[in-house]
Amino acid sequence: MPIARESVLAVLDRIPLPDGGTLVSRDLIRALTVEGDAVRFVIEAPSAEAARALEPVRAEAERALRALPGIAGVQAVMTAHGPAAPSLKIGQHPTPQPAGPQPIAGIDRIIAIGSGKGGVGKSTVSSNLAVALARQGRKVGLLDADIYGPSQARMMGVNRRPASPDGKTILPPSAHGVTMMSLGLMLKEDEAVIWRGPMLMGALQQLLGQVAWGELDVLLVDLPPGTGDIQLTLCQRTQVTGAIVVSTPQDVALLDARKALDMFRKLKTPVLGLIENMSSYVCPNCGHEAHIFGHGGVAEEARRLDVPFLGELPLDLSVRLAGDEGRPVAAGEGPIAAAYADLARRLVAGGMA
Repeated sequence: MPIARESVLAVLDRIPLPDGGTLVSRDLIRALTVEGDAVRFVIEAPSAEAARALEPVRAEAERALRALPGIAGVQAVMTAHGPAAPSLKIGQHPTPQPAGPQPIAGIDRIIAIGSGKGGVGKSTVSSNLAVALARQGRKVGLLDADIYGPSQARMMGVNRRPASPDGKTILPPSAHGVTMMSLGLMLKEDEAVIWRGPMLMGALQQLLGQVAWGELDVLLVDLPPGTGDIQLTLCQRTQVTGAIVVSTPQDVALLDARKALDMFRKLKTPVLGLIENMSSYVCPNCGHEAHIFGHGGVAEEARRLDVPFLGELPLDLSVRLAGDEGRPVAAGEGPIAAAYADLARRLVAGGMA
C-alpha cells in the first residue's frame, strides 16, 4: 500500500530540533515528494551555520522514515538561505499604477475575507479556510492584510523573516500547504505599527505586488475589521474575485456586518457569501449543545439580502488552541476540521476557489 504524504509529515513532526519545535512546526520542510516507496524532501535552514547544526536532525529524519512500513528509500537534502536584504522595507507611500483594478500575475482568483467588527473570528476562519482549500488540492495563498494587528504568522506557525534576494522581491514562506505573507513577519513581535493611511496603502501594494506568490488557484486576503483604507485600496486597485463576510449570529455583530456588505457593494466587489462563525458550542463533558451568541442570525440575514449563505462554523476550544500553536485545526481531523472541509468543498464546487 502506498505511503501517505500525511504519514510522512506526521513522522517529521516528531523530530525535535535542538532549540525547540519540530521540522514541521518550524516550517523547515520543502519540496516533499512521495513516489511509490520513495520519499524525498529538503530541510531549509535559516543559515549555513544552522544547517551544519541540523545535520543530526536530517540523519534522524531519514532513519525514522525508513522505519515506516512501505518505505524503501529516503533522501533528505539540507540547504540554507540567507537573511532578508537589509534594504527591504515595508510601509511607504503607494506608487502610481494604471487606472482601475489590476490583476496579480499568476493568481487566478482573489477572495477578500472581511467583517464589520473585530472579535468575530475572521482571521481564524481565513487561516483554516486556506488550509482546508489546500487539502482539497488547490494552490492557495494567504495574505494577512490586517496591518495594525497581523496574526497569521502565529496562527500558521511561521516565525522567520522572509528572504529577499534583491531587496525588492519578497520570497514568502509556506506552511500547511499554503503560501503566506504577513507584515508580522517583517516586524518584531511586540512592535506596533503607527502609520497613516498612505503608508497602509503602500504596504498593501508591496504585499500584493512585491511578493513572489507563484502560480495560485486562489489568494485569500485576511482584511482588518471595519471599512477603512485597506479595504478601499484592495478593491479599487486589485481585481478581486469577490468577498466573504464573517459574522457571529448576534444582532450587534450583524449590524456591522451589514456595513461591510454595503461597502463591498459600493466598491463593486461581488459578495460571494456570508459565514456564521461561533454558531454553536457543544459541551465536551455532557454533550449539550448551546448557542452562546444566538443561532441562525447570519443565515436569516443572507436570505433577507439575497446573498449566498456559505455555512456555520462551531465555537470550540480546539480552534483557539490550534491557532495559538500554529497548527490550524483544519489541518487535522475531527468535526471542526470537517466543517472547514465542507466549506472549502462548497467554494471549489461553486467555482469560487
